[in-house]
Amino acid sequence: MQNIKMDILGLSTSPSSGGAYALILTESGGNRRLPIIIGTFEAQAIALELENIKPPRPMTHDLLKNIVESFGSEVEKVVINDLTEGTFFAQILYHKNGDTVELDARPSDAIALAIRFGAPIYVTKHVIDEAGIITESKSGETEEGEESPESGTELSQMEELEKELQMAIETENYEKAAKLRDQISKLKG
Repeated sequence: MQNIKMDILGLSTSPSSGGAYALILTESGGNRRLPIIIGTFEAQAIALELENIKPPRPMTHDLLKNIVESFGSEVEKVVINDLTEGTFFAQILYHKNGDTVELDARPSDAIALAIRFGAPIYVTKHVIDEAGIITESKSGETEEGEESPESGTELSQMEELEKELQMAIETENYEKAAKLRDQISKLKG
């Protein structure tokens, strides 16, 4: 199964999110983004490491890193490998006695560990195809090379949702973008 390398674009929140954050992954060398809704504590763990802020006592993910290292191992990579009923699933891959071991994890925890180890983050092709958001390139074309719809034309429901999705991405309202992405997925369903 093909894996696509992703980078962390950032974290976003909105007042209506109820304490949830959107972790935004962006395709390395591409124009697709993947918003994943995560909790406050996981967002804090990711943000602290991204900003290179070291708390006086180890946070949970720092402790996990120390435990993994104490067994002479390290995280090789993280793969977000499934999306079922709006829930993302991930695997942490590490070495144990010369074998590669896969451990089931929430994507937020897996990513918090990956950045502590400097390990790459991947998303399977079927997950990015299902939940990814294509951003426009500088030339105004989508990834498939199709021209963007003109604002003066009558739009179908799908085109209208895609237009709203693009606007949500441009205004960095990733919570709304995730909801619109799910609506579009249902229509394509």
